[in-house]
Amino acid sequence: MRLPEEAQAIRVFIGESDRYEGRPLYQAIVEEARAFGLAGATVLRGLMGFGVGSRLHTAKVLRISEDLPVIVELVDKAERMEAFLPVLDRMVGEGLITIEPVKVFAYRGRKAD
Repeated sequence: MRLPEEAQAIRVFIGESDRYEGRPLYQAIVEEARAFGLAGATVLRGLMGFGVGSRLHTAKVLRISEDLPVIVELVDKAERMEAFLPVLDRMVGEGLITIEPVKVFAYRGRKAD
């Protein structure tokens, strides 16, 4: 797949303990994005954060199993991202979804041996 220089990034801010159909929500989003054929997805785990309820989520030594913040980042052409938004809307009950333009410098796979 070739990405145009002008693309879009979607960021989904959720909690690590959020679930969708019995699976972690971040995992379900990445699997849906892959099945949809999006160019890429990455899950990032945060050390600290808060959302709409202002409840602080933090990773402290004595509090290992907190509900830490998670960001799922998706990148593809704008029209593909727009088509994927209804999927995200259905899956994400609580959280924040942002969309921003990105400039793609390189999108490369491994070179054949």
